[in-house]
Amino acid sequence: MTSSLHRETVLDSAVLHVTGAARYIDDLPVPANCLVIVPGLSPVAHGRIKRLDVTAVAAAPGVVRVLSAADIPGRNDVSPVFGDDPAFAEERVHYHGQIIYAVVATSIRAARAAMRAAVLEIEELPAILTIEEALAEGSLLGRPWQIETGNPQAELAASPHQIEGQIEIGGQEHFYLEGQAALAIPGEDDQLTVFVSSQHPTEIQHKVADLLAVPNHSITVEVRRMGGGFGGKESQANQPACIAALAARLTGCPAKLVYDRDDDMRITGKRHDFLIRYQAGFDEEGRLRAVIFDQALRCGMSYDLSKAIAERAALHADNGYAIANMQVTTRLCQTHTPSNTAFRGFGGPQGMLGIEAVIDRIAHQLGRDPLAVRQANFYPDHDSPAAPASTHYGQPVTDGVLRRLTDQLANSADYHARRREIADWNSQHQMVKRGLALTPVKFGISFNKTMLNQGGALVHIYTDGSVHLNHGGTEMGQGLHTKVRQIVAHLFGLPDAMVRVSATSTGKVPNTSATAASSGTDLNGMAAFRAAETIRDRMAEYLAGQWQQPPDKVRFAEGRVHIGPEEMTFAEAASLCWQGRISLSSTGYYATPDIHWDAETGKGQPFYYFAYGAAVSEVVLDLYTGESRMLRTDILHDAGQSINPAIDRGQIEGGFIQGAGWLTCEELVYGKDGRLLTHAPSTYKIPACSDRPLDLRVDLLATEGNLSATIHRSKAVGEPPFMLGMSVFFALSDALAAAGPGYPGLDAPATAERLLNAAMRNR
Repeated sequence: MTSSLHRETVLDSAVLHVTGAARYIDDLPVPANCLVIVPGLSPVAHGRIKRLDVTAVAAAPGVVRVLSAADIPGRNDVSPVFGDDPAFAEERVHYHGQIIYAVVATSIRAARAAMRAAVLEIEELPAILTIEEALAEGSLLGRPWQIETGNPQAELAASPHQIEGQIEIGGQEHFYLEGQAALAIPGEDDQLTVFVSSQHPTEIQHKVADLLAVPNHSITVEVRRMGGGFGGKESQANQPACIAALAARLTGCPAKLVYDRDDDMRITGKRHDFLIRYQAGFDEEGRLRAVIFDQALRCGMSYDLSKAIAERAALHADNGYAIANMQVTTRLCQTHTPSNTAFRGFGGPQGMLGIEAVIDRIAHQLGRDPLAVRQANFYPDHDSPAAPASTHYGQPVTDGVLRRLTDQLANSADYHARRREIADWNSQHQMVKRGLALTPVKFGISFNKTMLNQGGALVHIYTDGSVHLNHGGTEMGQGLHTKVRQIVAHLFGLPDAMVRVSATSTGKVPNTSATAASSGTDLNGMAAFRAAETIRDRMAEYLAGQWQQPPDKVRFAEGRVHIGPEEMTFAEAASLCWQGRISLSSTGYYATPDIHWDAETGKGQPFYYFAYGAAVSEVVLDLYTGESRMLRTDILHDAGQSINPAIDRGQIEGGFIQGAGWLTCEELVYGKDGRLLTHAPSTYKIPACSDRPLDLRVDLLATEGNLSATIHRSKAVGEPPFMLGMSVFFALSDALAAAGPGYPGLDAPATAERLLNAAMRNR
């Protein structure tokens, strides 16, 4: 069987998914004495805990134990970095829905019935809920951070044209299909195994060990798969894992915590909402001479990952545009709301939306096609005679393809002809307008924090020729295990079915980074390749010696091993090597090269390469109601030499739809008391199948591959396609612009209500 590398193959657990046989945390068989946990949540956004009496709760039928901060033997902290996220609130509560205590019982019904007897007295205190309130009160986490290049103030003043304004950008609920879930099973001598739905098993291991005051080696964390993550399980899975582990440790019984969906949405953080204020100077062609951004983001009660997210938002404030004079200031607003966290794009989408709003407004003011303004500002392509331009943080853009990519997409999507046709159509229809927009994406690939850019893997070959593979990445439906399996199978010349990927475990590959930053395949794929390569080279050297051939005459292909003129099955070769006492097991390790970053100066080369893409979207808007519809979207994306085009296309389609949902229909609404009002599928609207474009066309850019030495010259496709949803947002802006003379100035999400209000303002 021929290797499947660079071919469209089925996800390794696709059959399990569609038949319902794939096991998630709540599907795992548990011992008969397994207990369940229900958290007790704060009913106020900010307050001082005056009294917590759970005596009656603990005595209720079916209740085994009630947990609170006082029961923690180690540190009451589940934060990823700064030590400011308690597992249980102690003296104060800092958001509506914060966990104060947890009931461990024989059933969820028994726990919920017992919780009615809890006595909780909280002295309510004033709460800061919005970005504006936080800015007015000076409620910030740390000092504002700024990066700058050139002389933006002077160039702004000298520019022929200037604009200033702001855009409000809403948050987003992760809405993973499998909620936060953890199962802890106690073992001997303080040992504990935690099965959890998490993107970061190593962090879970560390947080559980710290909470229980035991060494890391006492905790083993296993992740087979997640029913979606999108960043929401990078750090926020720590809390349920720690609470489940504490319950198991104190009761001696297995314990499971699976958040109820409403509780999940109330407890966990979201994508950060932003307020971006901007000033820009430009010439008659729309070329940017200076841009100044002030980015304020709602962090919630604590840091979580907000500092790094704000950094990436600032680093992506240029998107695909070479801006010689630029200043970006970020402000981390502390509010009495859940601590916002990682979400697909990690701040990059908000940063990009800011500069795209500037471009859109410049085009409107000059009466030019927004695409022409975008093209006038693009970084040079890598094969252009022009010298590479550098970003505002000092990284040269040496791999640019946006000029070629957007030209190709505009041609294949008939952009210019359709734009003329839409203008004619709009002139004949007063209350229904169509809009068209082409928006680009340039997204940096690597973790902001250099130390996180490392991956590990473990490969065994058994004497029957089958291969066991384990690596530090986690599977959340993105196809990571499938791609890494393909990489290893290809190297040994085996069919994919001969390679088995086992559950990610801290007991097999230690000290891993989160599966995030679109780096899963880059890091873990290369680590697995190196582990397999070590074994292959050992086998080749031994077999070559046995047949008196040079090692380069040993070839692995089609499930067989060719040694000069001789050949045998891979299984026979593996058995011979074992008999010759050749090790058929190896670890592999990879650290991303050529990256460095100094957050203090805001300068460096934080990204190994950039991923590129663009989308053209056409929409129709009813000015009577504000309702809109995506008619057609054309996408062209650069995946390098795609390891699995089917998986990459799926990521592009899903990312685009999720991005469009963020900017059109997904709206988080908090009450004046800090309560999340959109806390269930009935009140929070994610895109449904019927919301997709009626005509969706996705293509991969034909290329010789990544210019950087990634695994098989592939490129990441996890996060970059999310930003393609911006094309829908600016197509709606284009439709609104056809309804009146003023610039629409849309805020996100562009819900029907916002679109209707904007249309009424613009008439």
